[in-house]
Amino acid sequence: MKQTLAILAASTALAAPAFAETLSVVGSWSSLPLHKQYEAPFWGTALPEASGGDLTVELTTHNQMSLGLGDIYPLLGQGVYDVAMTVADYAVADAPELEGLDVPLLALSADEARAMVDAARPMVADIYRDRFNSHVLAIAPYPPQVVFCNHEIANLGDLEGLKVRASGRMTAKLLEALGAEGVNVSFSEVPGALQNGVVDCAVTGAGSGYSAGWWEVSTHLLPIPLGGWDSVVTAMNLDKWNSLGADKQTLIQSEIASGFEDPAWASAQNALVNDIACLTGNGDCPAGEARDMTLVEVSDADFDRARDILTGEVLPEWAERAGGDWAARWNDSVGKVVGVSIK
Repeated sequence: MKQTLAILAASTALAAPAFAETLSVVGSWSSLPLHKQYEAPFWGTALPEASGGDLTVELTTHNQMSLGLGDIYPLLGQGVYDVAMTVADYAVADAPELEGLDVPLLALSADEARAMVDAARPMVADIYRDRFNSHVLAIAPYPPQVVFCNHEIANLGDLEGLKVRASGRMTAKLLEALGAEGVNVSFSEVPGALQNGVVDCAVTGAGSGYSAGWWEVSTHLLPIPLGGWDSVVTAMNLDKWNSLGADKQTLIQSEIASGFEDPAWASAQNALVNDIACLTGNGDCPAGEARDMTLVEVSDADFDRARDILTGEVLPEWAERAGGDWAARWNDSVGKVVGVSIK
């Protein structure tokens, strides 16, 4: 009997991974498609399976943990958890230079947005290393950030004088330059704010607004990407990253690119068209029941005006606020991709 038990124990030890790591992972908004379709399957199933059991994951989301949005990356840097992902704009109070990752109106397609992100990635990696003691693993998009209004509008100029929830600081600056009043309201509080008149309009991804039911408390949709693509950065605590062996690091980096980042970008390509159809009934809605918001057409004059304000006022103001050589770095990377140079 003792010999049998010894053999069983030895075979069990051989079958188990010798250096299994458990990663505590904090995902982005649990109710939105990015988490449901990509984050949860990747961290919950794909990565542990690809590692052959060498990596296990304990997954939750920042809203399930009731984390303050500005606290997510600082807590990551302190090692409260191993991996976190959320919108980069939530971290700009601690890192104003990070605003240069997701500039409004410069990318009108997923391919253009990804080219911007790829150009910005070395800057983003430095920011997360220096500001948040973290290693950047991936950058994925939410859908283009458009304008939901519970107020009748016919063009971009009608935002003047209205109270608008922005999706990030640079978007708020752009809205203010357009004559609107930027209001700081968290994503989860927007439906109540629209319903009660705290804000007249709010900026978020068309798909996010559909999933979160913003169509119930807003009437008009202005599909101009005033909020950029709300890039979601996935990062690992740098001490944790450095503690992993080279094999685990390579596996994680490779798997997150092919199993999370690439599919998320691929789905974003047609997301805006599909999401507008879902919100307005103009076309087929692949996500469920189509709604009946009024679609406000974006004119060339609207777009040109917003773009002129962005390049003439908003970007130079960001360059001054970020300081250092960030404007020069942006010009040499993202600026070259989009054909814009900050003076």
